[in-house]
This record gives sequence, structure tokens and C-alpha cells, in this order.
Amino acid sequence: MTILQANRFSSLIGEIYDAAADPALRSGVLEQVSNFVGGCAATILSRDSARLSIEIHQHFGTESRFRQLYRDRYVEQDPLLDRHLDLDAEQTIGVTDVMPHAEFLATSFYREWVEPQGAIDLATVAIEKSDARTTILQVLRHRSRGTVDEPMRERMRLLAPHIQRSRIMGRQIRARSHTVDDLADVLDGLSTAICLLDADGRVVHANAACRELFVDGSLLSMVGDRIVARNTQTDKIFRSLFEIAADDGTHVPGPRRIELVTSAAGQHYLLCASPLKRERLQPRDSTAAVLLVQKATMAPSLVPDAIATAFRLTPSELRVLMAIVEIGGVPDIAAKLGIAETTVKTHLGRLFEKTGAGRQADLVKIAAGFSAPFAQRASSNDAV
Repeated sequence: MTILQANRFSSLIGEIYDAAADPALRSGVLEQVSNFVGGCAATILSRDSARLSIEIHQHFGTESRFRQLYRDRYVEQDPLLDRHLDLDAEQTIGVTDVMPHAEFLATSFYREWVEPQGAIDLATVAIEKSDARTTILQVLRHRSRGTVDEPMRERMRLLAPHIQRSRIMGRQIRARSHTVDDLADVLDGLSTAICLLDADGRVVHANAACRELFVDGSLLSMVGDRIVARNTQTDKIFRSLFEIAADDGTHVPGPRRIELVTSAAGQHYLLCASPLKRERLQPRDSTAAVLLVQKATMAPSLVPDAIATAFRLTPSELRVLMAIVEIGGVPDIAAKLGIAETTVKTHLGRLFEKTGAGRQADLVKIAAGFSAPFAQRASSNDAV
């Protein structure tokens, strides 16, 4: 291989691996592979071990009608395809390794499929083998270049392991990408606002509930890529919670802290920040902590019944508990429920006794723990 050819080979290897990350590059890379080895068309295809089906993964230089003809009729006449079931991976074979070329020219496979594409010969190399299937690179040789020679075989053999690794890397990248997308969909379906932060407090990812929280802006908002609290109390609590993610991630985690804050609109929220395990030398812009924000309201489903059952609350005690969550102050609760403040205080004392809470804020936290975790999606009947 000349210096020019070696440089071409090195550049092509790089582009083969680039195609693992960007599927849009694969067609162009296969064209370069075909040209580099001395072919006029190339196909990557799989054959199952039972010889029942084939799958064409990529192709260059073959018209759709010839690909369909190969699937429907000529796959069984291809003299090279099934040879790789018994050969080592990366072993390149040409027609003359199987039969005299003169006999090949007399076959219907050559006369009806190879020759009409302007080719005179073909070579194949296995790039992946398993008990279930074998995947090969098939390259057609144009008649102007003569039959398959040793340089073509050698170049295909050298490229095969790189194509194999690129395909494996591509599958891993796609699988990881699907996992991330699926996880994002799950997070978007939760009613709790979830925000991933790096070690400097910048937002790495926010789910749908968190984005809605930022748009509302009465509790937290986004300025650039950072979270800003809307009042002094919330800012102080948020900063103290986030300090757990400001170090190198090697501290011993303490008890999880959950804080109650109030928005500018008077609504109660629970804040919780938790560190994520990080390597000591991990970049600071990688995810370091997760911030959870839950609106302290009772979900209108079976949640009130669940609380009443868990703590054996009477209907009156449950109504007071729900009013504490939604309103907060004893006078306001009494006014809303149409009962005396002393009655509210009596129910409040029983709630403390039954739940073990010591403050109204603790009751709010307990109630929020029974909230439905899934966001309610608008139905077609809700559309305006």
C-alpha cells in the first residue's frame, strides 16, 4: 500500500467510526469503502443461520429493482453468501475461491443479476457472526477493472473489523439514546418537578412539570441556565439544599432534607435536593444533583381516602387536614369550613396526635407524600 493509499485508508477508518455516531454518514461511507477496495457497488446484508431470510442493512450502487430481485430470486444462487457460515470472520472470498470463473459466467446468477449491473465479479467478507445470523459486506467488481484480485481481498479484510466495531458502537449509541428518550418521557409524565443540576448549579435537564414551574415564575424561574428563587425565604432554602452538590461528590450523605416553601402566589411547595454519585475527576458540567419540587395540594382522586385510612382520620379531621394544605391559617380554615376556630384547633390537635406531626408544616409534608405522582394529561374533551 502506497503512502497515498495508507492516508486514504486512515481517513476512511475515521469516517467509518464517525458513521457510528451519525447514521446520515453511513451511505457516503459505504460508497467510499466500495471505491477504496476497487468495487462499483456494495451492500451490507445479513443471512440467518437457518437460511430462511436476509436483511439488507445498507447499500450503495445497486438499484432498488436489483435489490428486490436478489431477495426474491437470486439470493439462493449467490455462490458466496452461505460460504461465510463455515468460514472465519474477516475472511474475504471471491468467486474463484469457490469455482472457476468461466463456470460462474455461465450461471444465471451472473447473466441475469451481476452482468446487467455492469459487473463481472464479486467478493464478500464476513463482518459479524453469531449463532443466529451472519452479516457480510458484498462488493461488486465492474467489468472495466477485471476480476477480484489480492489487493481487493486484502483491503476488504483490513476494513472488516472496523466496520464491525462501528456497527456495534452504533447499536450501543442508539440503545443509549432510546433509553434517555424513554426516561425523559417518563419524567415528563410525573407531576413532581424534577431538575438535574451540575456542580455549579446550572440546569442540565428539566422535566415538563419543572418547565411549567419556571414559566409560572411565582416560586422559581430561569435566568440563563440557572435557577433563581422569587423570594428571600425560598432563595435561602434552595441555596442551603444545593450546597450538597457543590463539593466533589465524595462526601458522606446525611439525612435527606425536605423543606416547605411558599410561592409569591401563596401556594405551598416541598423542595428536596439530592446529590448524585460522581467520580472525583468528573467534569463539573456533568449532572451532580437532582432538585425535586412538589406542589403541596391534594390530588382529586383516592388520595384523601388513602390518608384517612392510613391515619384513621374522621371526615371532619380529613377536611381540616386538606384545608391546612390548601390554605394554612386557622382563621382562614375556620372561615372556609364555617366552623369555630376552637373547633379547628381541636381537630388540629387530633391530627398531630394521630400522625405524629409537631407542626402544620409537617402535616403538609405528610399529605404531599400521598399525592399522585403522575401528571394529569389533557384529554381530547379538554381541548379548547
